[in-house]
Amino acid sequence: MEVIPVTIAPRGFGSTARRDVWWATPLAVFVVLSSFLVYATWAAFQNAYYTHGPYLSPFYSPELFGDSPHAWFGPKPAWIPAWVPFSPALLILPFPALFRFTCYYYRGAYYMAF
Repeated sequence: MEVIPVTIAPRGFGSTARRDVWWATPLAVFVVLSSFLVYATWAAFQNAYYTHGPYLSPFYSPELFGDSPHAWFGPKPAWIPAWVPFSPALLILPFPALFRFTCYYYRGAYYMAF
């Protein structure tokens, strides 16, 4: 049996032998998810302009406590300290966010992108 000698070329840290742009998809996922996280955080802490007539923004829906007529349980409860930033979205957004973070597809995308 013939032995074929293989030489391994030393490469720098993080370099690969791939010639394609393998990093484009993880970069796009990173940019889109990061921009959505920044937007969602801004929209949640804004605490204004989330109603238009009978319509309510999905970030604030259902509005449990708040000053709008859409609030299920009335205004901000007294047991929340005044120094804590209050927004109805901060009571709602953690639930779909935690559900999304546990989704199998997005878990793989997070691992590749971040």
